[in-house]
Amino acid sequence: MPTGISLTRIRVARIMTVCLGLGVAWPAEATTIGVSISHFDENFLTIVRNGIASEAKAKGVSVQFEDAQGDVGRQISQVQNFISQHADAIIVNAVDSGESRKLNALAVKAKIPLVYVNRGPAETDLPAGIAFVASDNRVAGRMQGEEIARLLHNKGHVVIMQGELSDEATSQRTSGVEEIIARHPDMKITKKQTANYQRSDAINLMTNWLTEGDRIDAVAANNDEMAIGAIIALKQNGASGPAVIVGGVDATHDGLDQVARGTLITVFQDGGGQGSAALDKALDLAKGDRTGKAIELIPFQLVTQANYRNFISK
Repeated sequence: MPTGISLTRIRVARIMTVCLGLGVAWPAEATTIGVSISHFDENFLTIVRNGIASEAKAKGVSVQFEDAQGDVGRQISQVQNFISQHADAIIVNAVDSGESRKLNALAVKAKIPLVYVNRGPAETDLPAGIAFVASDNRVAGRMQGEEIARLLHNKGHVVIMQGELSDEATSQRTSGVEEIIARHPDMKITKKQTANYQRSDAINLMTNWLTEGDRIDAVAANNDEMAIGAIIALKQNGASGPAVIVGGVDATHDGLDQVARGTLITVFQDGGGQGSAALDKALDLAKGDRTGKAIELIPFQLVTQANYRNFISK
């Protein structure tokens, strides 16, 4: 997949300049998309990126991927570069949901469609030409909480490992778990702290919690990477196995491996589906099609030992 401006893109940009000067509508075959991903090295976001790339290949679309490396300023600069290169549309996996208004303003001023994927804007009232493709993260939290409650027979102490606090999904998944636990008088959340969606951070956090010696019956992690970190720490401290229930979200390849071993329950988030849908949405907006929904939600599904094989190919 090309990562720079090809000769074709240069020609397309020149044609676009002429067309805009003449007041001519942009042709439907315009297909150059700029994509800024918050972290290239995050397991789940690789699935999202592959979904975009696969759909782009199938549609004959030229895509330029950029890694924001978790830096808001870098991501804003990348979007500005896409605009200066006359991209037909821009896809963003947001570093910080709270900074989306700046990105929206840039796209609206340039009259270039902007589609958020997976991690999106904090606001739900989006300007014309701005869209968001993701999944309802509160649903994921509820699914995770319900399965943990079922496995604990509605009794026990639960700790929550949160993702990046700047990410809207963190608060939504967390509130989903809290909503379910609050329904059960014999269950309570005893600890809640961020591990930044990272496996290594989760190992350290879980180790610290175990060192404190408080009772832990279940770990509700906002993603699989943190859940796996919790599992590793539990094993290192001799506390693994059915005694502690661990829940994650995403159903990544590593996560499914843990499900197969009986050490994890998780919730499947269709990253590939989100990526392909975001690419399609960007193309529709680039062609002037505003008939679709501004916010498109891809469903979550609970994954257990009984059905995990159904998700391996996904």
